[in-house]
Amino acid sequence: MSESASAHPRPTQADPSVPEPQARVKPRGGLSPVWLIPLIALLIGGWLAAKAVLERGPIIQIELKSAAGLQAGQTKVRFKEVEIGQVTAIDVAPRRTSVIVTAELKRGTEDLLTEETRFWVQRPRVTASGISGLETLLSGAYLAIDPMPGGAAAREFTALAEPPLYTSADSGTRFRLNAPALGSLSIGAPVYFRQIQVGQVAGFSLDPQGRGVGIDLFIFAPHDRLVTTATRFWSVSGIDLAFGVDGLRLDTQSLMAVLIGGVELDTPASLDAPGVSPPADHVFVLYANREQAHEKQYPTKERYLLYFDGSVRGLSVGAPVMLRGIRIGQVLDIQLQLDVEDLQFHIPVLIEIEPERIAVRGDADRLGAAGMVEGLVGQGLRGQLKSGSLLTGQLYVELDVHPGAPPASLHEQGDFMVLPTVPGSLEAATGQVTALLDRLADFPLDQIGTDLLALLAGTNALIRSPGLTEGLVELDQTLAALRRLAEQLGTQVVPELTAALGETTGSLRGARQFIDEGAPLTEELRRTLQEITAAARSLRIFADYLERHPEALLKGKGAVR
Repeated sequence: MSESASAHPRPTQADPSVPEPQARVKPRGGLSPVWLIPLIALLIGGWLAAKAVLERGPIIQIELKSAAGLQAGQTKVRFKEVEIGQVTAIDVAPRRTSVIVTAELKRGTEDLLTEETRFWVQRPRVTASGISGLETLLSGAYLAIDPMPGGAAAREFTALAEPPLYTSADSGTRFRLNAPALGSLSIGAPVYFRQIQVGQVAGFSLDPQGRGVGIDLFIFAPHDRLVTTATRFWSVSGIDLAFGVDGLRLDTQSLMAVLIGGVELDTPASLDAPGVSPPADHVFVLYANREQAHEKQYPTKERYLLYFDGSVRGLSVGAPVMLRGIRIGQVLDIQLQLDVEDLQFHIPVLIEIEPERIAVRGDADRLGAAGMVEGLVGQGLRGQLKSGSLLTGQLYVELDVHPGAPPASLHEQGDFMVLPTVPGSLEAATGQVTALLDRLADFPLDQIGTDLLALLAGTNALIRSPGLTEGLVELDQTLAALRRLAEQLGTQVVPELTAALGETTGSLRGARQFIDEGAPLTEELRRTLQEITAAARSLRIFADYLERHPEALLKGKGAVR
């Protein structure tokens, strides 16, 4: 303790002669390095915020019927299975009939968002046409997008209730059909060309007036090149069973077409100009069956009235109008009218014919349509009901020229021209029978009956007469004699005749042995003929020699020099 105290003596009293020390303050230059840390953090945060703003993609809203399977912050937005965004919020729409899904897309997707762009929820679905969306069983539902070209930019959309059958990335062409009713067609129903599927039914809707149905087809490439303005479409839905004047017709297609319906297309062969590629607004007609689709269409149509007095049972609307076996029209309407003046029933039948089905030779401009028909009526053109099928009893209207028909003319009634008619074949036969019965009523049936009774009495007396009885007895005896003669021929004459034929056959067989090839007699005859031939040859040589040397008869052969 003493050493420490002596080393550092503690002043006990201030010395006034020594001045007190003064503190000097020196100002610091610049910022402190400590402030660099928050400044750097602020710059990094600003840069990240600016980058987030610059890289932020468009925010869109999609209206859905239901948000089943969707979750904010988890559900993705995908295009061709590539993630391009995410659902950020799901809210109920103000009308409480739907939900509004807000999604944020990646930067650079602005070009995909137009008024024509389509959205839908991709979920597992099982339909009659197939199974889709199986990959979402593991990954969950997601919003799919199909960017459609054209249209202005948009940020609000209404999602489709069902996934579309084709997208803008699929190769093919969309076509529009018009039909009076949808029938058994459904979305996804196949479209066939010669029993090969080339497309699908993509959708349908009522036309604005509600008078028909518009059906959308999507034909896959390259089969869409088969469709021209001359192509015909017809329904192959289910089983087509029909009764007509030609009898029963049954037409079936594939099992899928039977279950969910289908459409078939073809371009009929024709002498007309071939079809061209249809424009974008072209609408095709969907026919009921193949027969109607392949039937040639004629724009010019004329309507006429025909009056029939007899029964028209079996005649129906749509029945054909035939001319010499060729269909030229159809029946449009059938009515039953009562004439109050004579209290008689009349049946007017309205028909529609297509005059272009009849080719006119010569200058057709010289006769108008009415003038030509009027001239044919003057020649005997009449309408007549005929049976088209004995099995179904269906009737049709036959137009033909009847030279012996009563005179008639073409006249106008209301808005239509009236064609004269003649009774049908059955009605004409009934009239003939009635006329025959009327003639029989004028015959002297009583006198004929009396004469017939007298004839029968005379015939009875002839049968019971003794002469006829004796003649029958003699005829019976003659037949018995003929029977005995036949028995003798069978027991005596026929065996003898058979033996004689056997002997004759033996003689001929023996003679044949003499004349067969190699028989002695045949050889002898051959040698004899050869000797006769040699003698004839010597005589011919001798005759030739005498002809040249006649003096040899006197002088001999040796004297000749």
